[in-house]
Amino acid sequence: MSADSSPDFDRTDISPLVNSDEDSMASKRKEATSSEFECSRRKKKKKKQGGTPRPACSWVHFSREFIKEYSASHPESSGLKVATRAASDAWKVMTVQEKEKYTKRAREVWDDYLSSTPVREPKPRKQANLVTRCSPGRLVNVMKRFTPDQKEAVKSIGFGSLLDLKCRTLRRSLCLWLLERFNTIRRSLEICGKRIPLSPRDVELVMGLPASGKDVVNSGPDDLVAHLRLKYNASNRGISVKFLEEKLGEPGAGDDFKRAFLLYVLGTLLCPTARLDVSPSFLHFLTDMDAVHEYNWAKFLLDKLVREVSRFRQGKQRAVGGCLLFLQLFYYESVAIGGPCELGPVVVPCLSLWTEEHISEREKQEKELGGYGSGEVVCNERGLGMSLLVEKANVGVLPLREVALRAIRTIPPLHEDNLGNEALTYKDENSLSSKIEGYGYNTMDFSNMNDRNDLIAYSHSQSQSTCPLPSCNFTGLFEHLSDHFTREHWDSGHRFQYNCPLPVSLGMDETFLVLQAEDDGLLFLLNKGTENIGHTVMVTCIGPSSSNERFLYYIVSERGSSSLRLKSYAETLPGRVDGIPPSDFLLVPFGYLSSCGELNLEVCIWNSSDLVGS
Repeated sequence: MSADSSPDFDRTDISPLVNSDEDSMASKRKEATSSEFECSRRKKKKKKQGGTPRPACSWVHFSREFIKEYSASHPESSGLKVATRAASDAWKVMTVQEKEKYTKRAREVWDDYLSSTPVREPKPRKQANLVTRCSPGRLVNVMKRFTPDQKEAVKSIGFGSLLDLKCRTLRRSLCLWLLERFNTIRRSLEICGKRIPLSPRDVELVMGLPASGKDVVNSGPDDLVAHLRLKYNASNRGISVKFLEEKLGEPGAGDDFKRAFLLYVLGTLLCPTARLDVSPSFLHFLTDMDAVHEYNWAKFLLDKLVREVSRFRQGKQRAVGGCLLFLQLFYYESVAIGGPCELGPVVVPCLSLWTEEHISEREKQEKELGGYGSGEVVCNERGLGMSLLVEKANVGVLPLREVALRAIRTIPPLHEDNLGNEALTYKDENSLSSKIEGYGYNTMDFSNMNDRNDLIAYSHSQSQSTCPLPSCNFTGLFEHLSDHFTREHWDSGHRFQYNCPLPVSLGMDETFLVLQAEDDGLLFLLNKGTENIGHTVMVTCIGPSSSNERFLYYIVSERGSSSLRLKSYAETLPGRVDGIPPSDFLLVPFGYLSSCGELNLEVCIWNSSDLVGS
């Protein structure tokens, strides 16, 4: 091979392999130019979208004026950087009075900016995801495969209402909205400008679970349930839901089926926890299947819901436990969209009425009105407080004694002609029941009153009432007491409305407060006594002892996240009595008092007299 054909390595171009310093600098300048162009483009775009720029502050107004004067008087300065530093040093030593000129100028410009600039629409808040193990659809799929004998077994343990469950999915946006307004201390929903207390009776109306009986206790010695833990493969994590589904798919409707069903329904719908598996603690109340129907399942559901929501808010768990389906259906029943005039009769339990089609239509109406909370609270009209429009499926109108037990909020008037075949119970022709028979209500016996004069004298003595204020000596008919107090002591009492919580405070030396109802002018006393460890408080009504009117009330005392609550009936007395009347009271420890010794309470009173008299 000739010398000319040999490669000349000295002349070989290797620039594609190794960049020279000049090419590297050129590349960096190109990247910098591109970056500056992109930044400038973004600023122009942002300025174009933003409209009018935000006005400058007082420091900017001062610096602009200072730098202009400084540059004119110091031509030898090297540039803007030196002038800006000099302006900063001058600004720091200026007094407030010297800065006032620029502050006023900046404020005027800012006011003009606010008056001429349209209000920005807030960006839609990103909704957090709701994680829950409450799955009604999963339960519906399992119950579809039940045989007639298995359905009868479910009814025998008091859970037959769940066989009518038609709602398959939770509306998570609604559940999130309700959880934000769920007061776990007061056990109430604060929606549509009102506070709606929740009780086991509401769970009974919505879910169909019994709200009376023995408390459910899910604890005890482990050796008592050791054989059940082995039978259901219970581990430290819990009992597998899939294992229970396989058990429910087997033929048979005995105790094993009933126990598996209860574990499954508690873990997937009624009392789910943050875990995927069912809590093995439920086995403690499933040892005797013959006693299952005797438990207060409604109270157990509500207690678990409050506990799980509290743990979620405290950050102890990522998922929300408890029966969220109850909250969803309770909202649908308690808040009317089209107005109360369009309401139909309530079906008990409510879960049998709400199908997927009905819920989808309701959600559509909610969106058209602007979102949740746009309707009107009608819980009383819907039977969740008290209503005679309740129709129990295939049973008829609820008995009066059953309806009376559900009066936990405002109770609308009852009229005898609305009671249908349910009449008030009389013990005999000489005694009138002043409360409902069979629930500890006393009777008034008139058999010893021989003539009409004795009866008139008795009635007159029972209708005398005295003014509760110690400085007033008024004594007269009960009907005149309200007018007397309104006319003479209008500034000495606290006026309230039935079924509306009233915050009150009792000073260190105050032993009672007078509460007067705005609707009918009746007087109540909030009594305070003193014991070794705290104060006793209760509510009494001023009126004739022969009155058939009954008033349900609750008192709440709070300290931080802790609260004490009393719910009872107010005793009716002819006036204020010394000491504490022999009735229920709430004992509030001294630690609940404020720093100045005041006792802060919340009181709510309901008028339930129309339930028991006509």
